[in-house]
Amino acid sequence: MPARAVMIQGTGSDVGKSLIVAGLCRAAVRRGLRVAPFKAQNMSNNAAVTDDGGEIGRAQALQARAAGLPLSVHMNPVLLKPQSEVGAQVIVQGRRIGNSGARAYQDFKASLLPAVLESFGILKADTDLVIVEGAGSASEVNLRRNDIANMGFARAADVPVVLLGDIDRGGVIASLVGTQAVLDPADAAMIEGFIVNRFRGDPSLFDDGMRIVAGRTGWRALGLVPHFAGAVRLPAEDAMALERPAGRAGAGRLLVAVPQFARIANFDDFDALAMEPAVDLVFVRRGQPIPPADLVILPGSKATIADLADVRREGWDIDLAAHIRRGGRVLGVCGGFQMLGCRIADPDGIEGPPSMVAGLGLLDVETVMTGEKTLTKVTGRSLADDAPLSGYEMHVGRTTGPDAARPFAVIDGGGPDGAVSTDGRIVGTYLHGLFTDDVQRGAWLARLGGRAEVGYGAAVETALDELAAHLEAHMDVAGVFGLAR
Repeated sequence: MPARAVMIQGTGSDVGKSLIVAGLCRAAVRRGLRVAPFKAQNMSNNAAVTDDGGEIGRAQALQARAAGLPLSVHMNPVLLKPQSEVGAQVIVQGRRIGNSGARAYQDFKASLLPAVLESFGILKADTDLVIVEGAGSASEVNLRRNDIANMGFARAADVPVVLLGDIDRGGVIASLVGTQAVLDPADAAMIEGFIVNRFRGDPSLFDDGMRIVAGRTGWRALGLVPHFAGAVRLPAEDAMALERPAGRAGAGRLLVAVPQFARIANFDDFDALAMEPAVDLVFVRRGQPIPPADLVILPGSKATIADLADVRREGWDIDLAAHIRRGGRVLGVCGGFQMLGCRIADPDGIEGPPSMVAGLGLLDVETVMTGEKTLTKVTGRSLADDAPLSGYEMHVGRTTGPDAARPFAVIDGGGPDGAVSTDGRIVGTYLHGLFTDDVQRGAWLARLGGRAEVGYGAAVETALDELAAHLEAHMDVAGVFGLAR
């Protein structure tokens, strides 16, 4: 029998949909259900490599972990990876099909609905319950005509909707009631209930608020969920999370600085470092200098050449040179690795107009962008300390040169990865996820004079269990599951 399904849509972006779905997935597992997460369309430069050889949004990877399932491209059949303010790379069922401008995509995306419904059907065939996450705001009626992510999907797949509002940003009554007011009546009829998220303080003070929303809309009140402090131990979906104040600033004696590129990608690479008591992890925002640090990490980028130009505009190249003169260490990951070289060429216009630019010249390598994208999970060993590692590759481009003769790592069943400077203080690698490996993270901290104290995987699992318990305590989880059809 095909699975039942229920959908969590939001009154806006960043209201907590991804976290609520992850918690519901873990709650379903604890009830003995085989559950799968699904998001028809996601927009994020934080992505994960799937077991079936594609890529999906990082939020769906976390939800799959909560559900105890291997990652599948069908959990997020359409992924948009922004490369500029008005354009994005389009990934369909795990594979890049090209780039699209924002306006052109609005007309094109309706043609992707068959692939979305196919992926949804594949998940339904092998589970008891599918928990669907919407995208952005349910009230974007100006984009409704070709929608495949919110009401367009809910109507096409006949999935009932629960609407989530965020009280922390204010105006939650108006945002919930106003969503019903602007929706087409047939769309509004898909909404069966509502949840208010991120409440702080005495919940009895919002009893009347819940009654007002229920009375105005006719929807069932399914929960007033307090702020979940454990969210800081879970990967964030997109760079909006980086704009919020850090939960633990200045806590460690080892300072690790990460310039926050405009098009930063896979910044969850550094979540495990942020958990370590010995580490103070700082994302350096534009307009700020790179501070004196033990380690500077140049992160991944969705548009390496464009972000490299920003590095120079911000003066971060000068800060890096000073950091190296002081004896500091530098790690470049993926796009950051490409920036460290002497030259980056994009002859086919993979990232934008065809171009060739000078790199930072800190490693004697050069990169040529290619149309073929590498997507693979890997294991191996870092050569400096013979420490095991695990991670994944997700990149376009091939990097070669004299410093690549001193690779950072050797991949099991493959070849060398990365490059190292002659003095060993500048390292480049294409491997994401290095620091989630406890042994490899410990090796990096040892080089800096510290040690690892956190079991990252265990910490994430504990946080997911705590999240599920949090929702069970403050939400009518049985009621949400009971709405599924």
